[in-house]
Amino acid sequence: MNVVPYQRPKGILEEYEKSLAGKSEKTVDAYMRALRQFTTWIADRPGNGGLFRPEQLTKTAIEMYLALLQSEGYSVSHLARVKSAVGSFARWLMEEKEILRRNPIRGVEIPAQPLLAPRQLSPDQRYILRSLVERDGNPRSEALFALGYWAGCRVSDVSWLQIKNTNIGPKVGWLSVGYKGNKMRDIDLLNQARSPLYKYIQHGGRDPDSPYVFTSQRADRLTEAGIHHWFRTLKSMATKDEWELILDITFHDLRHDFAHRAREAGWTLEEIAYYLGHVTKKGMPAIQTTIRYTQASREQIKEKLKQIKG
Repeated sequence: MNVVPYQRPKGILEEYEKSLAGKSEKTVDAYMRALRQFTTWIADRPGNGGLFRPEQLTKTAIEMYLALLQSEGYSVSHLARVKSAVGSFARWLMEEKEILRRNPIRGVEIPAQPLLAPRQLSPDQRYILRSLVERDGNPRSEALFALGYWAGCRVSDVSWLQIKNTNIGPKVGWLSVGYKGNKMRDIDLLNQARSPLYKYIQHGGRDPDSPYVFTSQRADRLTEAGIHHWFRTLKSMATKDEWELILDITFHDLRHDFAHRAREAGWTLEEIAYYLGHVTKKGMPAIQTTIRYTQASREQIKEKLKQIKG
């Protein structure tokens, strides 16, 4: 968003922040960041002269701001958090300051997210996640992330991966994966996936007595819930600015993004379907499932329009 530097409306946000003293530090920080961005956007609207005044907090402003966030790729859950923060601020302006006569949040609907919308990460999101893994420097983290990001593996593929099904060496590597639905498949690995996996198996401190590749201190394998917990912990290392871009990304989104990048690299839908394990009971590629993963976005079509020549 292109916005002017925020100008404080006579300390009104600072007053409101003090009223949140009973909430957790994380909640207060999330609310205030959302409100500062929202009020800055209002201040930048025509006729406002770079200033925010509480009476400018209207239903129209909220609806247009949420629509803007959606167009920029923010998730429905992020929009819901913004709506909650603005609604709380508006109630305070009504009940404590008696500036507003009614809460403008009433009747505001969050724009619906398209059904089966694919999750394609932005270059910034990819940069942040890959940087977090590198900053973490943990061999297990590097291997877990690599199998999602560079091999498009499911959480179950990773959690149930057994040593006997890994064929990893210093220069070549492939896996037999497919715990879900008991549909095993052999996949070759990019060096970006093979190398960290080989490093982890050789020097990552896994339990050598476990038949599973990824182990934990509590069990002989790292569970699906354990992988999700690891991914949340990895994201918690982000700075505040980084967190805004990656807070709602899941491990499964890495798989979706891999499918997009494979499609951009020229893979056919059949090839992507096989690699991701989208196959029917008869072993044929389940193209309809893969199409959901590689669904084109409006922004992609918009860029392609520029390539049409007369």
